[in-house]
Amino acid sequence: MKSKKAELAWGLLFGVVFGFLLHKGGATSYDVILGQLLLTDFAVLKIMLSAVVVGAVGIHLLQRAGRVKLSPKGGSWGKNAVGGLIFGVGFAMLGYCPGTIAGAIGNGRLDALVGGLPGILLGSWLFAVVYPRVQNGLLRTGAFPKGTLPELLRLPRWATIGLLTVLLTGLLYLVERAEL
Repeated sequence: MKSKKAELAWGLLFGVVFGFLLHKGGATSYDVILGQLLLTDFAVLKIMLSAVVVGAVGIHLLQRAGRVKLSPKGGSWGKNAVGGLIFGVGFAMLGYCPGTIAGAIGNGRLDALVGGLPGILLGSWLFAVVYPRVQNGLLRTGAFPKGTLPELLRLPRWATIGLLTVLLTGLLYLVERAEL
């Protein structure tokens, strides 16, 4: 990227497009999300699997064109546990994740505005307060190195993306065929 402003503008544009697509797919609807949690409506799963395939191909095309530089971060089981707990509590309380809250607010959903936005701010503040105390302990528990899926699998990048695309498309086909 040439400048931070251009980088932010592209990020905003892709965020708006992603929110629009979440809305069009129904993922900003409480009923659709509840249907996913009750395993009666798999629209959210279909949206997310499609997003993974499109995102994987898109990011690597942008990287190949020299438009982005990947900088994966290392992770840990501790980070995943804390993040999953915070995400799960918020999701269970309101039925929205942070992405769908933004889409639902844009759609005029009062429950997302009144419950979701303060929840995001409270969760962010709480994490900022707690982070210095847990960054060298809990968050490093079960650390695993940074890297990408192709590096982990020791396969060429496009072979990994092709394999991922075939697997996820096959899963989407099976979900659709089962009329879920």
